[in-house]
Amino acid sequence: MSRAARLAGAFALLLGPVTGSAQTPALAGDVGSIDGMLRAFYDVISGPAGQARQWGRDSSLYIPGVRFVAMSVRGGQPVAEVMDHAEFIRSVNGPFVQQGFFERELHRVVRRFGNIAHVFSTYEFRTTPDGPMLGRGVNSIELFWDGRRWWIAGAIWDAERPDNPIPPEFLPSSVPR
Repeated sequence: MSRAARLAGAFALLLGPVTGSAQTPALAGDVGSIDGMLRAFYDVISGPAGQARQWGRDSSLYIPGVRFVAMSVRGGQPVAEVMDHAEFIRSVNGPFVQQGFFERELHRVVRRFGNIAHVFSTYEFRTTPDGPMLGRGVNSIELFWDGRRWWIAGAIWDAERPDNPIPPEFLPSSVPR
């Protein structure tokens, strides 16, 4: 048996339990397409002040053990804050519910090969749906198709800063650069 075939078999064994489990049953409209996944990815965390977020629905999008990486810069050096799903919720739930938070996708670049996909999703956020835009950035999302549904295997993001402008290929022509 070739090394590639052995690796594929090992991954199938490892992923078998993943494809049948999620913390909350997934909604078919969320996980049936990349479009549905990205719509849900933004929808579950957005809402007005005082409104609970849809963390159960959010958890259904990800593989168990998913990692989130929030990039920032401190003292001129890049810093990666690595979190699991529970740590992510603990870090954002309070501010999102207290102040309101609306994140929306501005543009998407998808690269797909077979059953894997990489999405660069440019976003902006506000505290109210029509309030001033408070920031933008790019989410880098890794997904895979298990034959029945899509799963997010990981997400990493970085914010736009004066020294880190969003590149033109990640912005639609209608959005100010």
